Amino acid sequence: MTVHPTHSTARSVSRRRRVALYAASLLCCSAILTALPGGASAAPATDSPAPGPGTRAVAFEDQFDGPAGAAVDGGKWQMETGDNVNNHERQYYTPGNDNAALDGQGNLVITARKENPGNYQCWYGACEYTSSRLNTSGKFAAAYGHVEARIKIPRGQGIWPAFWMLGDDFGNVGWPNSGEIDIMENVGFEPGTVHGTLHGPGYSGAGGIGAAYTLPDGQAFADDFHTFSVDWAPDSITWSVDGNVFQRRTPADVGGNQWVFNKPFFLILNLAVGGYWPAPPDGSTQFPQQMVIDYVRVTTGD
Repeated sequence: MTVHPTHSTARSVSRRRRVALYAASLLCCSAILTALPGGASAAPATDSPAPGPGTRAVAFEDQFDGPAGAAVDGGKWQMETGDNVNNHERQYYTPGNDNAALDGQGNLVITARKENPGNYQCWYGACEYTSSRLNTSGKFAAAYGHVEARIKIPRGQGIWPAFWMLGDDFGNVGWPNSGEIDIMENVGFEPGTVHGTLHGPGYSGAGGIGAAYTLPDGQAFADDFHTFSVDWAPDSITWSVDGNVFQRRTPADVGGNQWVFNKPFFLILNLAVGGYWPAPPDGSTQFPQQMVIDYVRVTTGD
């Protein structure tokens, strides 16, 4: 991983993405990430059973209750700022509630706009778009459990929402050794499809291991809320959409490489604009676009 300075002195995280249509020769993608202080982590219990139908304890939850226009709870989330050169995204991630705010109806709304009110500078010159990215690093991380969010994603060419996780040791070992669990990604040219992917040493970037889930009958994910989740146990991760399981991965799937998912991870929500995988917006893309998150919840137990 190459770490790049940003205009806000944030770290540039070598990110990922499946870029087969655009840049298969690129080893990985990247994004900015603010400093990663040590935080509360639920230590992995290697003999823990897989999540089952029994009682679950809520380890983390945000239902985004609060007045319209308020920023997210700073005790749970930190905002990332800056641009993203390695992934060639077009947006600048802004601080505070400029692009991420509560709507007063129990939702967090991340808004991507075609604007540059702060004269932000991106890798390609003056930024053309703003958006938001937030994470729980230094505030919450956990190993294993049921991780889910109910989200209504945006739509349009070049729009790229994601709900994902990075290994809590990212600041020490870098990416992809930290591991990455993409619970949900959508690229605008696939309105009815989301992707779930694992990235780790030897299987990152275009070589990430994953699968896609497509809604039936030509439905689009932007038309309604959907629940995206993983059930995560030692040596096993299972993805589902609205309770429909669409893939399960174990160490047998990583081709003899290291399975780096038996340790704490932290959560990330973001809405990107452009990038190698989705390609830039075009004349058909309307702004603003909004990613609406009803809740995020992590439960543990059996």
